[in-house]
Amino acid sequence: QVQLVESGGGLVQAGGSLRLSCAASGRTFSSYTMAWFRQAPGKEREFVAGIRWSGGNTNYIDSVKGRFTIARDNAKNTVYLQMSSLKPEDTALYYCAASSRTIFVPSTDRVYNYWGQGTQVTVSS
Repeated sequence: QVQLVESGGGLVQAGGSLRLSCAASGRTFSSYTMAWFRQAPGKEREFVAGIRWSGGNTNYIDSVKGRFTIARDNAKNTVYLQMSSLKPEDTALYYCAASSRTIFVPSTDRVYNYWGQGTQVTVSS
């Protein structure tokens, strides 16, 4: 069983930066694929970025490439999402997710079997 707790969200002006953190419980964290999803009001939840257990493979949606960076520290059971050059369209509730079902980094949310409660990111114009 894995429990995920996100932090680091907040209100920021367009062009600014935020770093989200996701602290995970469980001794098998290092073997899980980790990802960040987001959901804006009235929209479906979408994959943002993911990282393989070893940290050697990452995956991003096109709209955040070059602006967001996902990283993990297995010794601290934590995954991060560094967000830069934020845009109003990045405003959403950001969720951390973990998958014990794959060694890859899929963008399909049904593959992820553990979820956090989310942290709100609001980007003002």
